[in-house]
Amino acid sequence: MFTKTLSYLLIISLLFLKSGCAQSKTVSQSTPSIITPDDSLFSYSNFIPGNYITMEVDILDNIYLVTNGYQLKKIDSNGDSIGVFNDVKRYGNPTYIDVSNPFKILVYYKNFSTAVILDRQLTSRNIINFRKQNIFSVRSVTTSYDNNIWLFDEQDYKLKKIDDEGKVLVESTDMRLLVDSVPSPEKIIDSDDFVYLYDPEKGFYVFDYYGSLKNNLPFMKWNSISISKKKLYGFNDATLYSYELNSLDLKKYPLPSSFKDYKSIKAMNGKVYLLTNEGVIIVSLK
Repeated sequence: MFTKTLSYLLIISLLFLKSGCAQSKTVSQSTPSIITPDDSLFSYSNFIPGNYITMEVDILDNIYLVTNGYQLKKIDSNGDSIGVFNDVKRYGNPTYIDVSNPFKILVYYKNFSTAVILDRQLTSRNIINFRKQNIFSVRSVTTSYDNNIWLFDEQDYKLKKIDDEGKVLVESTDMRLLVDSVPSPEKIIDSDDFVYLYDPEKGFYVFDYYGSLKNNLPFMKWNSISISKKKLYGFNDATLYSYELNSLDLKKYPLPSSFKDYKSIKAMNGKVYLLTNEGVIIVSLK
């Protein structure tokens, strides 16, 4: 009887071990192996599976993803859900989603000159139609440090800060009086007492919070630009650029050959986020 019982226990143990090995193998296969041994500058951090259209990342490492069903999802770097916005296509496809302020998200629709304002849980709080304030041509917007909104009015060539009612609080001098060639910024970033307007054909135009032009950084043809921890990031020709805003030190990181077939890429807080057909791959800069 004892021998028979022992045999049953041995069989059950072997089945359990076999099942555990199979599960481990499944988890391993679900993780993309994009970091090869010769990628000395990057190390694998995490993978969030799923099929998404676009991606943004904020300064707190929260990830914002638009699904094929046009839901906007906010998740943390571990893949845990924080919020969902279901009305993404209210005004058609959004031109841009600004997540520079994790507590005030802007979903911008250029064709309607309209921005939908969401809170940190992606609940709709307000809708601003810039046309009602006689602002008719806006390519990009961002949240200001004091929870207002920066935009570049391409009709009168001014950087403007407006409140949630659309009232203009601050505006720059007409850019035609300041520079020889007026920019058409595709990105605006408010960071550490300055506002950065980026035109990939002309570089960065740096303003203070009073709307005065202070500097021009001639970094052109960059894409997916971002600023975090006083570092300016951008990508071009399979290269990640990192510019120290204090020391003015520019570094270049060649992207590994294994970084390929991604839909979008973003650098934030010393990490690189790649959106692929399988999901979001997160790697760290060494």
